[in-house]
Amino acid sequence: MPTPDPVAFTIFNIEVRWYGILIALALVLALALACRRSGRYGVKQDDVLDFFLFLTPAIVVGARLYYVIFEWDYYSAHPSEIIAVWHGGLAIHGGIIAGVIVGIVLCRVKKISFFTLADVVIPGLPLGQAIGRWGNYFNQEAHGVITDLPWAITVNDPKLGAIRVHPTFLYESIWDLLVFAFLLLYEKRWKKEKGELLFLYLMLYSVGRFFIEGLRTDSLMFLGLRTAQLISLALIVVGAAGLFWLRRKKSKGSEI
Repeated sequence: MPTPDPVAFTIFNIEVRWYGILIALALVLALALACRRSGRYGVKQDDVLDFFLFLTPAIVVGARLYYVIFEWDYYSAHPSEIIAVWHGGLAIHGGIIAGVIVGIVLCRVKKISFFTLADVVIPGLPLGQAIGRWGNYFNQEAHGVITDLPWAITVNDPKLGAIRVHPTFLYESIWDLLVFAFLLLYEKRWKKEKGELLFLYLMLYSVGRFFIEGLRTDSLMFLGLRTAQLISLALIVVGAAGLFWLRRKKSKGSEI
């Protein structure tokens, strides 16, 4: 794969980057899918639109804040870069946390079930992630270690020059598509209780992210460990425990 140009086009001397275009496309497709699914769960499309209205800025702020916190040594010395999201540096785990908070608050205000809303919107999340990950390709970031595999991509390393590396963005994009497809299959064949798609997503996405993160060279670190791997392990436990809890509630006939 050739070295890409991060700028899609320029208009009135303003650079429009592929990173922003792909994130916008991911959000639009996730919204369209959620609106299409809303009737199946008895959720008003207006409620879905309201959720995405608040979600869009929240996930950008959450993803950026998460990244900045774990790279504070750099950003404390370069404060002007904190808002420069077009340079990359959005952590999906921060976006997920922000999205859950927005969903809980909105559902309390509108008096609707959080788990029902989650069932509506969750499948769009891995679909959006699969698209958004390609922004990392255009920014030449979130790649893996050096490899000679035939599908390696070329990136320009400040010290080593042009090198061929694992396209970890591609691995995660493919994994996200598989998670998306499995969620729909699970919903059709095995889903029994509202909320299952949320916990299943947390578990499946985190399994893939844990292994893919091990190949990356730009991981955020905490106490010498890869932050994304630590969070992934925690979310695997949360997802498995959540599914067990929902099925146990179902077997006892309890209302959630």
